[in-house]
Amino acid sequence: MEKNIVVLGAGYSGILIAKKLAKRLKKQVDVKITLIDKKSYHTMLTELHEVAGNRVEEDSIRISLKRIFEGRKVDLKIDTITEIDYDKKTLTGKCASYTYDYLVMASGSQPTFFGIPGAKEYSYTLWSYEDAVKIREHVFEMFTKAIQETDPKEKQKLLSFYVLGAGFTGVEMVGELAEWIPTLCEQYEIDPDMVKIAIVDMMDRVVPSLSEKLSEKAKRRLEKMGVTVMLKTGFEAIGEGSISLKQGEQIFEDQTKTVIWAAGIESSEIAKKSGELNQVGRARIKTDEFLRAEGRDDVYIAGDNMYYIPEGQTLPVPQMVENCEQSSAIVAHNLTSAVSGTGEMKKYEPAFHGVMVSIGGRYGISYVGTQNKKFALPSFLSQFVKHFINIIYFIQILGWNKVFSYVRHEFFTIRHCRSFVGGHFSNRTPSFLLVPLRVFLGAFWIYEGVKKVNDGWLQEPNLTNFFQGANDLFYQIVNAGPGGDAVTSATAAAGTPVITGNLLLNWNILGLFKVFLIETTDIAIKFQVGIMDWFSNTVILSSNSSEVFFQSVIVYSEIIIGILLVLGLFTTISSLYSLLLQVMFVTTTGLYLSTWWMVFAAIAVIIGGGRVFGLDYYVMPWLKNHYKNIKIVRKLYIYND
Repeated sequence: MEKNIVVLGAGYSGILIAKKLAKRLKKQVDVKITLIDKKSYHTMLTELHEVAGNRVEEDSIRISLKRIFEGRKVDLKIDTITEIDYDKKTLTGKCASYTYDYLVMASGSQPTFFGIPGAKEYSYTLWSYEDAVKIREHVFEMFTKAIQETDPKEKQKLLSFYVLGAGFTGVEMVGELAEWIPTLCEQYEIDPDMVKIAIVDMMDRVVPSLSEKLSEKAKRRLEKMGVTVMLKTGFEAIGEGSISLKQGEQIFEDQTKTVIWAAGIESSEIAKKSGELNQVGRARIKTDEFLRAEGRDDVYIAGDNMYYIPEGQTLPVPQMVENCEQSSAIVAHNLTSAVSGTGEMKKYEPAFHGVMVSIGGRYGISYVGTQNKKFALPSFLSQFVKHFINIIYFIQILGWNKVFSYVRHEFFTIRHCRSFVGGHFSNRTPSFLLVPLRVFLGAFWIYEGVKKVNDGWLQEPNLTNFFQGANDLFYQIVNAGPGGDAVTSATAAAGTPVITGNLLLNWNILGLFKVFLIETTDIAIKFQVGIMDWFSNTVILSSNSSEVFFQSVIVYSEIIIGILLVLGLFTTISSLYSLLLQVMFVTTTGLYLSTWWMVFAAIAVIIGGGRVFGLDYYVMPWLKNHYKNIKIVRKLYIYND
């Protein structure tokens, strides 16, 4: 009899649980896995502020569910579940009804407004893809209207931006605004002093999950960016164009067209309707140590929906991404054990590694480490760790495809240098300027190949003398020591004019390889690598026929690489192969200063060098379109969009 597993919600927990179950139960033909979500895509909620603050394109935070589960044993259903009958084991949606044997509640959370008048009607939330795009477009609209407004009070109203809530979401959102708005002021020719950016919270410090010292550091950073930080301040009401705040016993009102709500969350609507389950606080569902809903063996809870106090702790697990990831692993394991009847269930023993907050794209604060020992990282490392963690997550859900997309959005196409590495990776050089370099590099390779043909490389073995002469030149100078003159044995034996040389550098890198830099009539560098010396002596130079074979490979490679580069065809592969040949040369005969330029030229044209005035302009889109439609390629995510 078929067993139905339904995962409700395609957030951080739901995605990972469905993928893990599909992998672990792929041989169980009697198991059906269904993932239900009201949207056809997964949203990176932790990156919403980047879109809302116009730092990255909106597509960078949205991932197609169809692509995530391509070729996997997961049945996707786009539907909004309105009711769950836990006794009959049925879910009722707007489009259809579904039955289950096991249910995973991973429906996530939503903003909560604590009954504050006007908060739901007149504030902008930041909890979905649509929210982020809406805020970004609204900010643009405010500046567009402000530049046309002649009434100073109305203009000030348009240029006042309030963020309510100084937790992670609020601080990251206001940080993006503070970083973006100076650019808008320049673009719209508005005096920055006319813009007001404020963050408000009832707590006595920002991001209370951080230590007091780090909270104060975050506050100072915000103030340095021009943000008014209003702590110990309550929200009384939000109107259409106004906000009422309370400090102590004093209530005051300010005029504003922009209030962004980031002051708290609660479980999703469907979780709130699950009255049959034991709930605590804002509709979080109590679980046992195996993350099953209390009193039920067929309902598992993960992520923001769960309320669980680990053994030895006094507080429930936090509603954050790391809890989603760790709880998903336990739920997937325990569900697999329950369905297959094998293995033992695991208790949920989370080991969180800390917290971090970005204040704009250039600055970060983190407190990370092990369960028992945590420490603060400097800003640069905090941002680096944040991106590294995101990449690890993307590897799990969409492999290389999303990693490449993420790196491109965060570094290569970042707007206004808003990255912790600045704009060093996003500064673009028009590709047509590389065309002469690409063609010249190709022509030089053709020349080198044809020259070797004329020198008889396709008929007679030459590599023994070629390698021996180069080795004698290097080792004679190396043995003479730094600053000493040397005469190579090869030169002396041939009775040719004496060649003197100086040793400029002799490094032994951890005993793995040696680096020699010498000066004769030219400057030359050589990497002595043991495995390459062995390969040269035992394979390449093992016989005359072997020498001629490898000589032919070199000659044909140089000519083919040259032709491809001149034509601009398969430029990336040709450039990489060009670099490979240079690596071979530098580890055998050495690389001379007169040809070092070829290394840097190959690097320069690797990406996109053939897309301008080259055949890659026509060939690569055609190949890419056919390649990414191969079933195994899509399943392994080894393609770019």
